[in-house]
Amino acid sequence: MEAGTATRPKARRKAPPWLAGLLPLLILGAAIAVFVAFDAPGLGERNGVPVEDLAVERTLLRPGEIELVLRNDGPDPVAVRQVIVNDAFVGFDQSDPEVGRLRGGTVTVDYPWIEGQAYAISLVTSSGGTVDAAVDVAAETPAADAGFFGLMALIGLYVGVIPVTIGMLWLPWIRRIDPRYVQFLLALTLGLLAFLGVDAALEGTEIAASGAQAFGGAALVFLGAGAAYLALVGVDGWLRGRRRREESEGAGPWRLSFLVALGIGLHNLGEGLAIGSAYAIGSLALGTALVVGFALHNTTEGLAIVAPVARAGEAAGGARLGRLIGLGALAGLPAVLGAFIGASAFNPSLAAFMFGLGAGAIAQVIVQISPGVRDSAGRLLHPLAVAGLLSGLVLMYATGLLISV
Repeated sequence: MEAGTATRPKARRKAPPWLAGLLPLLILGAAIAVFVAFDAPGLGERNGVPVEDLAVERTLLRPGEIELVLRNDGPDPVAVRQVIVNDAFVGFDQSDPEVGRLRGGTVTVDYPWIEGQAYAISLVTSSGGTVDAAVDVAAETPAADAGFFGLMALIGLYVGVIPVTIGMLWLPWIRRIDPRYVQFLLALTLGLLAFLGVDAALEGTEIAASGAQAFGGAALVFLGAGAAYLALVGVDGWLRGRRRREESEGAGPWRLSFLVALGIGLHNLGEGLAIGSAYAIGSLALGTALVVGFALHNTTEGLAIVAPVARAGEAAGGARLGRLIGLGALAGLPAVLGAFIGASAFNPSLAAFMFGLGAGAIAQVIVQISPGVRDSAGRLLHPLAVAGLLSGLVLMYATGLLISV
């Protein structure tokens, strides 16, 4: 080694960054393992009686029996010891001796119910607590066969696909009106969507309150709304990127129409869910008046879909027709899927989440459409826009009175 030169110390190898992030989790896991293994003082101790909290998620009626689908909404296992129907003790069978935390179970009651009658049911637990359920109008639960699903498909077509498709036939008329009134129609679309969004949130919250709260209850509505809003933001960003690579005229308006159809489709998914569930428990008879009500109510949804493309350039060929057909299917067909799920496997928590999806999607679509309503001075709430918003709200309210189920 030459004189005057110094040796450099070897550099220490640093631990990878991911290890520093993982270390607290490893320590936490070790601490929990020690607590459980050595039964740390205070764990598992409780003063007072067990907390029993059962929720009745669904009631199924078959000849000579009533089946209750249960969910344990509390921290402790629950055992059903007696069943009372209209103040009389009756025999019953249950799927498990007790229902564990967050688990489900069924209680099948032997009872010769009469169609059209109302029944009050009480489940008595091992600690003496009661869980109440009610059958407002007794009707046999339909069997899930091919005929049943065919009927659900027809219901979905009646309330979703057909009205939306009819409403989209306004497109040629919209293209021919004064451009100033296109702003009015866009504002009317905002009114329609705002009503649908609020309606979805309220229905979801109401349904969530009727089921188990352990999975979040009404919070599922907001969780679904947030998820749908963020998902549509991502979809919109992807579509904007595609639009930059495309040279076809009118890509922007068609993008908005796609988002409107997607938001309405998610709303109709929840609507079909509620209709299918109501039909399955016998509280909905799809008569002519109800079909007419849905036709008037949901036809306005078709108008909301085609309003953003009113300014798009005319294009020949089947591409435009194909787009319209696709948008109508996207908005209307989810009602069929919702009717299937609601009639065969209804769950309040799932329904609340789906209604939240619809509300969040509609909120994001409103954000997308709002800039198109501004006038030449940049005002969003100019007189024509205010008239359109109020017209949309009133129209949806008036037609909604026809479809109370």
